[in-house]
This record gives sequence, structure tokens and C-alpha cells, in this order.
Amino acid sequence: MLRLLDIEIHKLKYNRASRILIFIYFALLTCIALIAAIKFDIGPVQFHLAEMGIFDFPYIWHFNTYVAAIIKFFLLLVIVSMMSNEYSNKTLKQNLIDGLSKKEFVLSKFYTVILLASISTLFVFIVSLILGYTYSDFNEFSIVTSDLEYLVAFFVKLVGFFSFGLFLGILVKRSAFAVAAMLVWAMAEGFIKGMLYWKLDSHVNDLMRMLPLEAMSNLIKEPFTRLSAVKTVAKQVGENLSKDFSVQFLDIVIVLIWTAIFIYLSYALLKKRDL
Repeated sequence: MLRLLDIEIHKLKYNRASRILIFIYFALLTCIALIAAIKFDIGPVQFHLAEMGIFDFPYIWHFNTYVAAIIKFFLLLVIVSMMSNEYSNKTLKQNLIDGLSKKEFVLSKFYTVILLASISTLFVFIVSLILGYTYSDFNEFSIVTSDLEYLVAFFVKLVGFFSFGLFLGILVKRSAFAVAAMLVWAMAEGFIKGMLYWKLDSHVNDLMRMLPLEAMSNLIKEPFTRLSAVKTVAKQVGENLSKDFSVQFLDIVIVLIWTAIFIYLSYALLKKRDL
């Protein structure tokens, strides 16, 4: 495992585009802290996000993982360009000539996916911990450590998403086309969801949660309507925003199954393809 990871880290280290994208990604993750500085007045009303409780424990685990997951697209570009470079620079063929099996090649990419997802999760954990202890009114250990399942969901979401990108990168060989394929798939799921709502209505969510991107989306639901300030405003206008925001074990299982499928299909495709 370490040998395969070392090969991929060496490739990333000497790829300028990948280094820039990784830097941008982690810089944007760091910028989550800047949300705390958003403060402005609307007439007599003072608007300060940090005082609205978005950095309170344990809510911060939900909020930060949701926001961090939005910018995962930058690491997706790293994954697909990593595969594109293997074909354009002919390093894939050279690796196989040098004795690397096709199975080891796919595993090396998967280990890189896990490494990037792990570092991202650790980074979000550290940033959230710092922001939480700086702004949260609740610092008891039992409160700080509750809702940590959002970090697990965040990790699983990244691994599943990047594995999908890895498969598309192997499938179409070009990073731009792989990203386009991901967008087309997302639109296809949206179209299917619209058609199901039109035809079935009552069982749409149960059916849609089985699709890969929808399952990944369900792992961390939007956190904004969970804020007490938002709920208060909603009640005043007669809206009920109560819903289940928890991480569902079934959604984790579905994403892990899709991850295994994407990695297997990547290997099967590479094994079948004449390089």
C-alpha cells in the first residue's frame, strides 16, 4: 500500500496543475473561518453570522462538513486530471511495463482517493474545533463530541464522489470529458427525480436514494433550516421546517456499495482495455 501511495504522491508532487488545485481546495476550506467575520447592519438589525450559532457545538460539525463538501469539485479535478495525465503522458503504460499490475494501478489511485479524503476530513475537523472553541457557547466535552458522525459522512461522501470521478477518468480518458460526464449524470438524476415525482410522488425519495449522487447528497442534509433563528422566522410565517437532519446508516451503506462498484468497474475496464 505504501509503495503504491508513494508512486502517486510522487506524480502529484511534480504535477503543477494538481498542486495548484489542491492548494485552492484547502485554502477555500480555511476560508470557512472567514464566515465568522461576516457582519453588517440592515437598518436597526445587526447581522452577524457567528452570533447566529453556526459555530456552536455540535451544530458546527453539520454546518462545516456541508459547506466543505460543496467545494469538493476542486479535488475531483485532481482525480480526473490524474487519470488524464496517465494516458497523455503514457505513464500508465510505463508503469505496467515496469511491473505494476492493472489491479495495483487501480488500487494506487484508490489509495490516493482515500488519502485525499482523509486529509480533507482531518482538516475540517481541526478548523471546526478551532472555530467551535472560539465562538461556541457550549464547550462541554459531551456536547463537543456529539454529532461527530457528520465527519464520517463527509469522509464517505468524498471517497464515493472521487471514486466516481476515478471511474469516469478511466472511462473517457480526458479530464474535461470526465467532468462533463459527471455533470450529465447529475442532470440525468435530476430528470429521473422530476419524472418520478410526476408519476409516483409518494415513493420518490426511497427510489432516488439508491442512485449514486443522490445517495451522496443525502449523507449530509442542508443545515440552514436547523438553525433556531430560521425556525423562529418560519413559525412566524406559518411554516414548519422540522425534519430529520441526522446521518442515516443506510445512506452510508449505499454510498459504500457504489464506491465498491466504481472501483471494480475501473479495474474491469482497465483489464479489458488494450493499452
